[in-house]
Amino acid sequence: MTGADVLRSVSLARAAFAGVPDDGWARPAGTLSWTCWETMEHMADDLFAYAGQLATEFAARGDTYVPFVWRALRDGGPQNTIFVEEAAGTAGLLRALEACGGMLATVVDAAGAERRGWHPYGVSDADGFAAMGVVEVLVHAWDVADTVGVVWTPPAELCQAVLDRLFVDVPAHDDPWKVLLWATGRADLPGFPVRDNWTWDGRPHSERG
Repeated sequence: MTGADVLRSVSLARAAFAGVPDDGWARPAGTLSWTCWETMEHMADDLFAYAGQLATEFAARGDTYVPFVWRALRDGGPQNTIFVEEAAGTAGLLRALEACGGMLATVVDAAGAERRGWHPYGVSDADGFAAMGVVEVLVHAWDVADTVGVVWTPPAELCQAVLDRLFVDVPAHDDPWKVLLWATGRADLPGFPVRDNWTWDGRPHSERG
């Protein structure tokens, strides 16, 4: 996957949520304990963090995230580096998301084939971090969508690309979006147990056992 996929996912989210009123973000996002605003901030923060992981030489990073300061603004809220001024409203929130998506897309496309970045789900490459960024946007947008009254069904080919890169052990199905929701513990898939604990595999395909 490439920076274009990251930009596409962010563009879809921006278009979907552009009509949410400034005061429409305060309720919990689906079954999460975070508000819709916090979930969108977390989405932007993930894109920013992934860009940081991939932007530095792997040998200098060790086995942890780049040591940006992470903090929560309230007990139970997400620990982020990126927060958005609430006075900026919906337009500001989506602008921040777009900015962080642009950072990740630029770093992904500039990274060489040998560049690696650390992630707890496996040291990954540019292709992997692009896929991680896309999955964060797709599934967290789903977390938010029902609460704010938005219909969110991302393109099948984008969902399938994420599955092919990060979830190679999932069952074949004619609805990649439904499989992605199941793979991330968000929906049932007939004939398969609910995923209470799940991860993806970000390692490059060539480096998997």
